[in-house]
Amino acid sequence: MSGDDTFEQHRSYLLRYAVLQLGDHDQAEDAVQETLLAAYAGREKFARTSSVKTWLTGILKHKIIDVIRRKSREQTLSADDDDVESGVVDAMFKADGHWQHMPANWGDPAQALESRNFWQIFELCSKLMPERTARVFMLREVMELTTEEICQELAITPTNLWVMLHRARLSLRECLEIKWFGGTKT
Repeated sequence: MSGDDTFEQHRSYLLRYAVLQLGDHDQAEDAVQETLLAAYAGREKFARTSSVKTWLTGILKHKIIDVIRRKSREQTLSADDDDVESGVVDAMFKADGHWQHMPANWGDPAQALESRNFWQIFELCSKLMPERTARVFMLREVMELTTEEICQELAITPTNLWVMLHRARLSLRECLEIKWFGGTKT
């Protein structure tokens, strides 16, 4: 494998991926740089059982997790986030627990995933969520960390994790319905 050229051709994809996960261009650049350096250093260990892009993405996921771990150690999250988030979620439901507005028909969500514009809207929706909720969602659904890993990293209980994931999913549903799927409510 020729190393530099093979790895470097994936830089823009890796950067978009990292920016989506981290929400910070500078941190994403650093994670991608660390990924490429690790790939170059470990190129002889690459078993070629997957594509170079998949292998690099796997390395990048670990680098992103490292960045998130550093951020969670350095940053105290606001307790006010829970109050704001709880109010937003409560507004989605009637007193009897039924939806205020039924979710719209999203057609073929898999097709939306292929659109670059969808991912821009998804990123915007993620930024509109409270930071801790967005972080938990990304760790679980995108980075595919286990419940135990997330709870340990963020010093939360599994119950708290599942409540936050539920709120994140509801928030994303609402935002995507308005900003991507046209806001049609039935």
